[in-house]
Amino acid sequence: MVKICCIGAGYVGGPTMAVMALKCPEIEVAVVDISEPRINAWNSDRLPIYEPGLDDVVKQCRGKNLFFSTDVEKHVFESDIVFVSVNTPTKTQGLGAGKAADLTYWESAARMIADVSKSSKIVVEKSTVPVRTAEAIEKILIHNSKGIEFQILSNPEFLAEGTAIKDLYNPDRVLIGGRDTAAGQKAIEALKAVYAHWVPVEQIICTNLWSAELSKLAANAFLAQRISSVNAMSALCEATGADVTQVAHAVGTDSRIGPKFLNASVGFGGSCFQKDILNLIYICECNGLPEAANYWKQVIKVNDYQKIRFANRVVSSMFNTVSGKKIAILGFAFKKDTGDTRETPAIDVCNRLVADKAKLRIYDPQVLEEQIRKDLSMARFDWDHAVPLQQIKAEGISEQVEVVSDAYEATKDAHGLCVLTEWDEFKSLDFKKIFDHMQKPAFVFDGRNVVDAVKLREIGFIVYSIGKPLDSWLKDMPAVA
Repeated sequence: MVKICCIGAGYVGGPTMAVMALKCPEIEVAVVDISEPRINAWNSDRLPIYEPGLDDVVKQCRGKNLFFSTDVEKHVFESDIVFVSVNTPTKTQGLGAGKAADLTYWESAARMIADVSKSSKIVVEKSTVPVRTAEAIEKILIHNSKGIEFQILSNPEFLAEGTAIKDLYNPDRVLIGGRDTAAGQKAIEALKAVYAHWVPVEQIICTNLWSAELSKLAANAFLAQRISSVNAMSALCEATGADVTQVAHAVGTDSRIGPKFLNASVGFGGSCFQKDILNLIYICECNGLPEAANYWKQVIKVNDYQKIRFANRVVSSMFNTVSGKKIAILGFAFKKDTGDTRETPAIDVCNRLVADKAKLRIYDPQVLEEQIRKDLSMARFDWDHAVPLQQIKAEGISEQVEVVSDAYEATKDAHGLCVLTEWDEFKSLDFKKIFDHMQKPAFVFDGRNVVDAVKLREIGFIVYSIGKPLDSWLKDMPAVA
């Protein structure tokens, strides 16, 4: 029986290996992590991450050919293929701080693999890593191999949180990069054979190592660029009276462009987009390409601008002060159908409102209070962020922030409400009931364009929707970034 081990039981490693175990019942799959609480959660009825469909997959395979363990060395020793899916955060200090990826965990994993291995192995990069990381890892393995052969492959993930299981079942493509040698090509074929259990072979793309590594960064940069493009257009739409939804639809019907990732919002978040663009910028700079680096910097600057613009719109609309006012925050995750809050726009919006002494009541159906408070209090690197974001301090969080269990509790006696995550349940709320229990005038600031602005105005709300023609009230109180 082929044995696969995945180091890292996070958002990528857990779901990917669960689906692999389901689709390849003759392969034994072990997911290992040094975090005992995380592994305990994977072995319980309450998984450590929320992802639609994941529970069913894990329950079908766990204890049969899918195992979760903290005994990292044992499973690495026994495996034929080792996936490495560890965190690669942005460096916060030292050379490349604020831009370069921190490969500390990756290097540590490589040294451990070399140390415990007694047989040849295929080592697969699953984490998003800088171009030519495989070469560095290969050197570590070779110089510590004790005569054992290691083949390095790059197999980047292209999952979208909220649809990860669907993406794994029916991927647009599977990308495998390896060395152009006999041994390298054999390793590629071995991994290709695993995916071929459920992925059509014509959708399995094989490249060299460097192309595979760069393709992942490029894909995320292109997607983020589309979001920043439509968000920049949303500001112009508000200034001119155009409707960004109509503009995006007209643009998206062009077959050369397409409709995906053209929804204006309060900004993009998640673990990959910003981190990968920062990484791409650093690589461009290191290779003497400042113009290319500056192009990608603008994608992040526009994203910061959109968050600042939204928060400023809230303050300016409410008589230019939110001091002591209750503001309901509906949604904290960076997108619907996930509990992930990494780089969520809600962090910057909430911190800015707290800095203006607002009192926040936050509700999200999947994010725990502990996580929300941690995110709002956490120090974050501020590479090239706009000055207003740099100056914000998360002081007084405990006194100014309350986390509640439903949307109606969040909005009771509130002066305004902000929709920051596009959860489906927010579309069907009883807004008449909410209006009746809010302070007047009652404001709705829709950062995801999910509410029916016309109906809400009929109820009596003053409504701001990203990129839509402004309410007459708001025209007199322009947001200044």
